[in-house]
Amino acid sequence: MSVSVHLCGYASEPKQNRHNLFPTLKNQNKLERTQTHKTKKIIVLDTSAFIAGFDPFSVDAEQYSVPTVEDELVANSLPWVRFRAAVESGKLRLKVPRAHFLKRVKESSKKVGDVLFLSEVDLQVLALALEQKTMGYDALIVTDDYSIQNVANQVGVGFASLATFGIRFRLEWILYCPACHRKYPSDYRLRSCEVCGTELKRKPLKKTPV
Repeated sequence: MSVSVHLCGYASEPKQNRHNLFPTLKNQNKLERTQTHKTKKIIVLDTSAFIAGFDPFSVDAEQYSVPTVEDELVANSLPWVRFRAAVESGKLRLKVPRAHFLKRVKESSKKVGDVLFLSEVDLQVLALALEQKTMGYDALIVTDDYSIQNVANQVGVGFASLATFGIRFRLEWILYCPACHRKYPSDYRLRSCEVCGTELKRKPLKKTPV
């Protein structure tokens, strides 16, 4: 069961101060020109990329995702159709990350305090990108999910956003009780304070520019 707590920091960044790290859909093909001769760039797509309208056929770069992304897409919706068409044509390659890398991203998500805000699919996407990076690729996760972006930066994987401006800081979160100020670990799964019963919130303990 996931915990429901107050979110702050990510969404509260002033709009004018945030930046979109991914080109607009009209300019997706420019991504191909950012590749270097030394390192092959690959794209790893999460669920939000398809929901935001990303079209795998508009980019020449090699693209990967995890099979469980399909489970988070509404069957027969346009994002689902794009996903299925890309997979069936071979444009999008599906791969399950190795357990070692999944363990690493789970540990990192706990460190920054995002573990309860990431689905198993999100963690697999992060693990796949990390695995590809260790194989020598320049892996880039395309996602509008701030928690994925936060953990990606923590493990040294690049990210790019589509419909949002992306994060400006890597945040390390803590859970706390706004009434009695008791602090809890980031993976604490109860909704309320065990001392006074007040609903828990979270706040950034540390900010690091990305």
